[in-house]
Amino acid sequence: MSENSEKKVHGIVAEYDSVDTLLDACRRIRDAGYTKTDAFTPFAVHGIDKALGIKPTVLPWIVLAAGLTGTATAMAMQIWMNAIDYPYIISGKPYISLPAFMPVAFELTVLFSSFGAFFGMWALNGLPRYSNPVFTDPRFDRVTDDRFFLYIDAKDERFEADGVEQLLGETGTSYIQSVVDDDSSPKVPKPFFLIWGLVVGFSVIPLLMVLKMRVTNSSSPRFHVFYDMDFSPAKDAQQSSTLFADGRAMRPDVPGTVARGELANDMDFLTGIDMEALARIDPPRADRLVRGYLNPLQQGEASQPDGPDTPSQDEAENENDPPQQEKNAEREEATPDDDAPKAVEETSPDDEDEADQVKAKAQEQAEPERSSQPAEGSDAGDAAGESPSVMDTTPWLTENPLEVNMELVQRGQKYFGIYCSVCHGMNGGGNGLVNRRAQKILASTWIPPSSLHQDILYDDKYPDGKLYSTISNGIRKMPGYASQIKAHDRWAIVAYVRALQRSQNASLDVVPQEMRDEIAAKKAEVDQKLKEQAEAEKKAEEERASKAAGQAT
Repeated sequence: MSENSEKKVHGIVAEYDSVDTLLDACRRIRDAGYTKTDAFTPFAVHGIDKALGIKPTVLPWIVLAAGLTGTATAMAMQIWMNAIDYPYIISGKPYISLPAFMPVAFELTVLFSSFGAFFGMWALNGLPRYSNPVFTDPRFDRVTDDRFFLYIDAKDERFEADGVEQLLGETGTSYIQSVVDDDSSPKVPKPFFLIWGLVVGFSVIPLLMVLKMRVTNSSSPRFHVFYDMDFSPAKDAQQSSTLFADGRAMRPDVPGTVARGELANDMDFLTGIDMEALARIDPPRADRLVRGYLNPLQQGEASQPDGPDTPSQDEAENENDPPQQEKNAEREEATPDDDAPKAVEETSPDDEDEADQVKAKAQEQAEPERSSQPAEGSDAGDAAGESPSVMDTTPWLTENPLEVNMELVQRGQKYFGIYCSVCHGMNGGGNGLVNRRAQKILASTWIPPSSLHQDILYDDKYPDGKLYSTISNGIRKMPGYASQIKAHDRWAIVAYVRALQRSQNASLDVVPQEMRDEIAAKKAEVDQKLKEQAEAEKKAEEERASKAAGQAT
């Protein structure tokens, strides 16, 4: 004790061999009024903060203040940069756009909060401390193993060495020791400075290399850390490529591809064809069509999506040629696949009469088209005496499978304006922007798009299912949009096209009764204006004639 008495006493430490005795001792010390105390344990002890009487730390408030500072810093920085110093409109947003500022504000809030928690913890714990006086006791090393220590600091206002030792002796401790100054040398070892200098010196080398590269030129290529990222075979849109036989970098969908979730609908909805009627008049063709949707790659044949029985773009010159699946019918039937799902059943003799009636009805629907002038959406090339094309004999759906309401028509108007109006025009008259541009530059290969208001394209001659198939697969120079527009939205376009057609040829009978009087009044007003205009023009013409006669005289 003589050596310890010569050194400055920082406090007294007591050793315990169990958690329970440590907690009891902490409570005794707390009840005695000591506040500058601490406990050291090899593991976290639940309830020791309460036993020592330690008050909640102010660290959460420090973190809150730092986080609010980060938020304010981010908002002020962005407002200054984007609205004051350099006003810049991004994607139509206002100069001060709080939703757009949130990502940066969030990041700086987290960053400042982290700094506040880290450095606040250091400050509250009095760090950094390179040495703690309790380390002078060799028995304190067991605190990381199987012993527990209670420390009372000499700075406590109630501290008195004899009284503290007597109080700790009553807590069941077997060891009490005064904590004195550490007598080890405070000088930093010289090798430390050498190592630190070498680290700093080597860290400057990369910086010098970067600075040299910025001010000098080199004929050697740069060093590629990730070689594949610098020389990627990826292509941009519309570029050519040597990886594929057709030379195109953009790859079309695999034939028969159906978008995720689209097969939830039945085949009638997906193709625009009455599959039950088709199965009665042409079972092999219906079977191939269904198999093309359910397993398009099993037969190794190319199939058109959403209606493989319609002409493709490659058959633009001769639309009477059957589609690719029709051409490969013999090859498919010569190598049947027993594992393929059987989509339709063979027709029985009892169904022959009904099948003949369906085929006759399909041909009857096609008869007006063959007698009319060919147009886009019609099947040109059917000369007198030739057999009808596959477009004519297909039993198309005559009505839209979706409920036609205002919401569906407005959706169809939206997609018509996006995809169709550029050629057909917003009113469907066939004079869209692309067509006007082609006529302006006198494009020799341009085929003007058809007006959707031709009689041959009305629903009584051109069923809704056939119009849906044309939108899906295209015809002649018109491409198919099955890969760009969902099936539901294609049917919406069909509904809007029908609404456009009716808008040009509507009669008063289809107008609701409550609106007829208003329309009749407007019609009478227009007729009156036209009549007045005609009379004014007639009077002006008479005056010009009279004036001319006077001059001649």
